[in-house]
Amino acid sequence: MSAPRTLVVRLDSAGDVLLAGPAVRAVASGSAHTALLCGPLGLPAARMLPGVDEVLVHDAPWTGLDPAPVSAEATREVVERISAGRFDRALVLVSFHQSPLPVALLLKTAGVPQVSADCEDYPGSLLDLRHKRRPRRHEAAAALDLAHAAGFPLPDGDDGRLRVLGPPDTTALTGPGPYVVLHPGAAVEARRWSARRAARAAAALSSAGHRVVVTGSREEKHLTAAVAGDHALHLGGTTDWPQLAGVLRSARAVVIGNTGAMHLAAAVSTPLVCLFSPVVPAGRWRPYGVPHVLLGDQKAPCAGSRARHCPVRGHPCLDAVDDAAVLAAVDRLTGRTRGGALP
Repeated sequence: MSAPRTLVVRLDSAGDVLLAGPAVRAVASGSAHTALLCGPLGLPAARMLPGVDEVLVHDAPWTGLDPAPVSAEATREVVERISAGRFDRALVLVSFHQSPLPVALLLKTAGVPQVSADCEDYPGSLLDLRHKRRPRRHEAAAALDLAHAAGFPLPDGDDGRLRVLGPPDTTALTGPGPYVVLHPGAAVEARRWSARRAARAAAALSSAGHRVVVTGSREEKHLTAAVAGDHALHLGGTTDWPQLAGVLRSARAVVIGNTGAMHLAAAVSTPLVCLFSPVVPAGRWRPYGVPHVLLGDQKAPCAGSRARHCPVRGHPCLDAVDDAAVLAAVDRLTGRTRGGALP
């Protein structure tokens, strides 16, 4: 029997797409052609995943922080594109709180004969494999579990960690010599430090002898400039995703919140100090497969709320993390001694 043409669906953000990477590689190892259907926000990450032969994009009206309106034209277009791909199988990857059934309906309408997904809801005839997710499973591991259940184990020699295609050399951006990255932004306000708190951390890292590089998107340039101040090299808004991967890869450590760049740093095997707000469970979304230190009060009143804006005055779960804890975490990950010596 010839290997199938397989479509993997992972909508939502770039971070979600990166977490799908190990499952995509598993699918690719057993497929003649592997396509990835993602949302617009996931496209930069989708283009960097090993094993992807083709990327399709659909702005789904049931995902994201600012969902697209329902459109019969857009629905017809994505069904036609999927149908034209003549896929034999499809895997729908969703987060633990999401339903795969809207996507499954599109796939079945497009004529995909075998559709697999994690699903708690009754799927009717929409799923050929209704897989049950293991409790409290990390999102990357849960996606791999589904791939394996659908007949796509990881190939021999693949460790199952996050991975991206080789990023470029970014020494021209960062300059030579060791540095620590501080990435203060996140799409959701509740998942990041306040600008003032992040700026104090940049100053503390610099005073402790670290060369600090501040990164962020074009939309975050005002934030990153304020955080960098006179203490750090400001690269906010100057890098695309491959370049950002290069900057993160060459860092000794990255100090960051729960955001897509956190998973990008993990995909290039850089140790992470993660300021993790408990609005979503750390067990499902923390850095995957790399050395990291998790900071932030995981029992704060906002825990599990999925709040976009901090519901507690003063954002104590993250802003209460002191500089000493951050410096100690960086020292632990980089092997730096308190006296300042670098290995």
